[in-house]
Amino acid sequence: MISQKQEMQLQQKLSPRQILLMRLLQIPIASLEQRIEQELEENPALELVEGETDNEDSTFENDNEQDEYSSIEAESPDMKEDIVYEDEYNEPKINMDDYFGDDYENFDYVPPSFNSSEEQLDRDSLYVSHESFQESLLAQLSMFDLSEEDKKIAVLLIGNIDESGYMSRSEKNMVNDLLFNVNISTTEEHLSSLITEVVQKFDPPGIGARSLQECLSIQLARAIDKDQPEVVLAKRIIDKYFEEFTKKHFDRIRKKLSCSDKQFEAALSRLLKLAPKPGAIFSSAEDVNYIVPDFTVSVNQKTQQLELSLQGINIPELRVGKMYQGLYKELQNKKSISHSERKEAMNFVKQKVNAARWFIEALSQREQTLYKTMDAIMNYQRDFFFTGDEMMLKPMVSKDIAARIEMDISTVSRVVRLKHVLTPYGVYPLKFFFSESMTKDGGEEVSSHEIKQIILDTVAAEDKNNPLTDLVLCDILNEKGYNIARRTVAKYREQLGIPVARLRK
Repeated sequence: MISQKQEMQLQQKLSPRQILLMRLLQIPIASLEQRIEQELEENPALELVEGETDNEDSTFENDNEQDEYSSIEAESPDMKEDIVYEDEYNEPKINMDDYFGDDYENFDYVPPSFNSSEEQLDRDSLYVSHESFQESLLAQLSMFDLSEEDKKIAVLLIGNIDESGYMSRSEKNMVNDLLFNVNISTTEEHLSSLITEVVQKFDPPGIGARSLQECLSIQLARAIDKDQPEVVLAKRIIDKYFEEFTKKHFDRIRKKLSCSDKQFEAALSRLLKLAPKPGAIFSSAEDVNYIVPDFTVSVNQKTQQLELSLQGINIPELRVGKMYQGLYKELQNKKSISHSERKEAMNFVKQKVNAARWFIEALSQREQTLYKTMDAIMNYQRDFFFTGDEMMLKPMVSKDIAARIEMDISTVSRVVRLKHVLTPYGVYPLKFFFSESMTKDGGEEVSSHEIKQIILDTVAAEDKNNPLTDLVLCDILNEKGYNIARRTVAKYREQLGIPVARLRK
């Protein structure tokens, strides 16, 4: 039976221009050149500006000038799957006759010039062609024969692998994500099967593990010499006596295995060669060789002021192609084609010119948004940028910066993602400057960086024969006025990569 009913539905609609800007905001400088090359290949109306030009530094004055890109109020931190993509929006129309006038080159993109100070980096050492961790995993996914649905599930699984190579969320949570965000109904058992039969087959071995025990076991099972006695024995240790192994109860394990000292030492030697963080091979390579700073912050020795600049290495100048001026006018006057063909061809020209113009505008707005955000971070943490002392870092969250630049929190998150800044004290990821706050007994708010530094210094000075437990570290911090719980101390210790007391002997 046919019936009519009314229902209310809330949807977030973003124009193609806003979506383009959001995507460009997330791209670090190392990947921007590749993104521009892709656009140049796909859009013939976009072209490079030939020849050398003298570019001025791409710095922006602190003003209140904003356009429709400056604040995307429709965003929310988890809005990715809520965006409704439509072909037609009420975008401002371009009058092509006016646009292809004498001043049409106003829609050019000139990248920020390279910082020419004494701290200038070598251009060749900053050129990046390194494949990222996620890109490597996605590339390996193509080697498996999966259904379209399982491919979508596998992509989500890859997205939930953290920098260390571990699965960061439970199957139960990911089942809910798939149902609500991708509209795929599956089971925890099916997800577990895809993790073990697909994701954990990726290289390097150990990727996609849900625990350290599983990570080490995978590496041993996939070893080339897995049938060798020491490897077989090492796998038995991990599979059956993992808890005793983590506590270094080696004598107890050896007795249970009924093996000789020589056999046990060979197995133990093999275990020590395994990678507890298989994903670190990517992050360490990026940190050492493949980091391209998006920003440079320096201290002017004459004025004692902080100076901020954007990097523009290998980024070309762009403009809307000159040939499209003649092509549009030629189509207007061409009599050898029908009205419908002329209309279709002219619409194509308009579409490509629109896309080229929007891309150029989005690149310019990307620079302004990045600069404004980094400038806010720099001024918020100015004590650190003057001294390099991590103890001087203030508690700061995305909301603090969003309020300063009058933009959405999710915009700040996109700017911070994968971006780095070169300072006189080294290269730092932008997320380094964000930390939770802790209130001391006197009411003073301090950053978690300050507490972590105290933990580091205290552990470094401890008696290695009698290392400090988390409870003792907690007491020391409480005596210093930091009102902190033992479980928080344990969390900070783990984030610093410091083992528990019994493993520091």
